[in-house]
Amino acid sequence: MDIIQAQQMTMSYYAMLVPSTILIYDHMATLTEEIAFIWCRPKALSAVLFLLNRYVALLGNIYGLIGDFLPTSDESCPTYVLSKQVLVFSQAIIVCLILTLRTYALYGRSKRLLAFLGIIGLAFAGGAAAETFGSYPSTVTNVPGGCYETFTADTNIRLGLAWVVLSVYESLIFVLTVSRIFGIRGFLRLSLTMSRRNIIVVIFQDGALYFGAMTLFNIPNILTYFGGSDIIRGSLSTFTSCMSVTLISRLMLNLHKSIDTGIFSAPTWDDDDALAVLTTRVDVQSTISSHHW
Repeated sequence: MDIIQAQQMTMSYYAMLVPSTILIYDHMATLTEEIAFIWCRPKALSAVLFLLNRYVALLGNIYGLIGDFLPTSDESCPTYVLSKQVLVFSQAIIVCLILTLRTYALYGRSKRLLAFLGIIGLAFAGGAAAETFGSYPSTVTNVPGGCYETFTADTNIRLGLAWVVLSVYESLIFVLTVSRIFGIRGFLRLSLTMSRRNIIVVIFQDGALYFGAMTLFNIPNILTYFGGSDIIRGSLSTFTSCMSVTLISRLMLNLHKSIDTGIFSAPTWDDDDALAVLTTRVDVQSTISSHHW
């Protein structure tokens, strides 16, 4: 192994270590909020999705760190590499499901929109799964610092397309979110009430932050598949996945601070057209208990 390959392997190694560290740190930093707004409140589907997103990623990345740091046999390398691919793909599916249901609630629980997003989401997920788990010629190498799977240039482009598909779907969600929020409030009203922390502002700010951050993270990740070396290709996928999970967890915690139903809270108008209120499908006893908590 020459010096350049050793440097690239070191960079790839840190590209797996740093995001997992950030994910674990953020989990510990927000654990008190998780207990207060998730565990100590009535359990709804939104809370279940929050926990699924949070703990699948946490446990999966701990497993990944163990596999990267501890010696691995040549026989177990292919299984380990496949399991990491399944983990990253599963995390992306959970995140897309949360974003889809958030948009569904934002549009007043529109069944037509849910069916539209469901069809597109299934088509995109099927295409991404085919590109990710297709039968391609590859070589799995067991080297100090982890197992590495290398593909042909054409196969790497197909793997990169799976991330492009994810980016396109997230862009669609963002466009629908902005369109709905501006339709409810209008740009002028939104800009005048940015400091008031009502639910519309929370959704807009968190949605914009998520999309902007994930665009910055995903573009370099995609470029590694199209122009990186064998070692560099796909090295940022763990980073991108961990950042997505972290941002979605923050987004859901912010919504659960406002209402128990979290991502299923639906804004509408009240008598004062300068404000937006929430409509939810929680029973009265649950709402009373949460206010007395």
